[in-house]
Amino acid sequence: MGSLLSGLLRGAAAGAAGTTALTTATYVDTAVRARPPSDAPQRVVAALAGASGVTVPGGRRARAHRLTALGALAGTATGVGLGGLAGMLRAAGVRMPTAVGGPLLGLAAMAASDGPLAVLRISDPRRWSAVDWAADAIPHLVYGCTTHATLVAVSRVAEGREAVPHADPRALLRAAALGAATGSRSTAGITAVALTSRRDDSGALASRLGGRTGGAFMAVAAAGELVLDKLPVVPSRLAPQGLAPRIALGAASAGAVARRDGHDSGLPGLVGAAAAVGNALLWVRLRAASRRRLGTDRPGALAEDASAALLAWLGARRPAAAAVPETTARPLRR
Repeated sequence: MGSLLSGLLRGAAAGAAGTTALTTATYVDTAVRARPPSDAPQRVVAALAGASGVTVPGGRRARAHRLTALGALAGTATGVGLGGLAGMLRAAGVRMPTAVGGPLLGLAAMAASDGPLAVLRISDPRRWSAVDWAADAIPHLVYGCTTHATLVAVSRVAEGREAVPHADPRALLRAAALGAATGSRSTAGITAVALTSRRDDSGALASRLGGRTGGAFMAVAAAGELVLDKLPVVPSRLAPQGLAPRIALGAASAGAVARRDGHDSGLPGLVGAAAAVGNALLWVRLRAASRRRLGTDRPGALAEDASAALLAWLGARRPAAAAVPETTARPLRR
């Protein structure tokens, strides 16, 4: 029980950090798109209060202010509570890498947030647009990855197993490059990992993909995506079926290269996932601009192909071996 309680407290602290990250991501989206803030949380609170027979006191304006505050508090409680649950699961022996546990926590937070909207008939997620889904999914993914990474870091110190490793800036840059490449072409980053890895490398993903078979398979998959991307029947990458694989593969490829090169994979995986989302959104706008100016997005698509290939190579290439200083002495002149 003591271990579970400690896990609950560590998870609650991690959930608070994740909730802060989610709130920040939401307000950044609000500022960038100049959209009005969502009133869904206070509508959920009002519906639950009405269904349970609880009256929120005050006049119209005072009641509205209270509902806004209660909606924000409910969101915070959900984020902290999910983090506490994750901490208890970790204390019970459930251990997952951030590239897996982070998205799972994000999905759980989405379910906790969107489920009441559907059940109470406040909103129908089936009618949401791709942009609506992206605006909902991205902050929750940020919450999940931040919460999980914070929980892992805090737990390692608390459990006395190892100190939290300092992130190598070069590893984070490589993770950002791989994530950005994956945001453009979902298979670009993981293909680069396969082509630059060997069977004896560290990390399960790099060692399994390394070698001729893995490299050839991923190269064929990447070539197929280059062709399919130009077809009009391909759904938007901002739809859930297009964005989710990019997030997962961006985190996986960045984490695999970090682990292969001897670094902790948690933070690089988070950076890779975030870079995948950012670059996917960027190139949607750039290709739309190409279509408006030139009447076709083909030049933009080819430029994106080249950018994805370059970023994938920069992110996955193996560090150059340190130069061995020359020790042979020059012959003395007489």
